[in-house]
Amino acid sequence: MALKRRNKIQATFSMSSMTDVIFLLLIFFMVTSTIVFPNAIKVLLPQSKQQTSAAPQARVTIDQQLNYYVAFGNEKPSPVAIEQITPWLQSVKAEHEDMYVTLFADETIPYSKVVEILNIGVENDFKMVLATRPVK
Repeated sequence: MALKRRNKIQATFSMSSMTDVIFLLLIFFMVTSTIVFPNAIKVLLPQSKQQTSAAPQARVTIDQQLNYYVAFGNEKPSPVAIEQITPWLQSVKAEHEDMYVTLFADETIPYSKVVEILNIGVENDFKMVLATRPVK
């Protein structure tokens, strides 16, 4: 009996195409992860050394006890409730169309209180400025 010799063909698997796919998936997830978390960027806010004002200025002040005060120009600040700020600012804007509103907020108050006042400005199309303390 003669033994037939069979040709053995070995199957080989090329990993180069698999590494290409993995590399492309890695790039895809790296790029999309930067889009998913845009608020993870830490920002240092600028400081101001000199402040000037050219237009009439309305002031809204929030103190440590969350009391609200409003004033225009060189007037003495008068206490108001938060619901009264919008009508007061609208009446001032009716007299002085080019005025802007400066917000003076104590650094210890909750951020949400600052955002409430800024939202009033956005809803009523006021020019808003957030006051900061000068660099020492």
